[in-house]
Amino acid sequence: MNRALLLILLIALFSCQSQTSEADDKQAILNVMKLQEEAWSNNDLEGFMEGYWKNDSLKFYGSSGLTKGWHQTLENYKKGYPGKEHSGTLSFKINDISKIDDGSYWVMGEYFLKRNVGDAQGVFLIVFKKINGEWKIVADMSC
Repeated sequence: MNRALLLILLIALFSCQSQTSEADDKQAILNVMKLQEEAWSNNDLEGFMEGYWKNDSLKFYGSSGLTKGWHQTLENYKKGYPGKEHSGTLSFKINDISKIDDGSYWVMGEYFLKRNVGDAQGVFLIVFKKINGEWKIVADMSC
């Protein structure tokens, strides 16, 4: 009888840890995105890109097609948003964060740019992966 109770307690403990871990993962991802909002809104595109995997295998898919690599993605942002009047103030609306497997999630949401040259908005689907203990975007589809 004591063994059965111990087994039930262990199962409950591991179940709670799993849920807490997923909740912690989601909060960590939201924290990355909050830092991105702040960096972008300060026209700090390099700071914004800290949320992305700094690797040639990063993939960004947008209205201009597929871009591969962290440096090329940054260069595209610099061309498209050359100053504060173009970058404006960024805010995200997160509609879903779903676990893909251990160490990766997708995030679906909307972005809003409030700016002097005209507001802009769109949708995105990004994939986060935990790399060397940090959550990084490895794929981004925004339009």
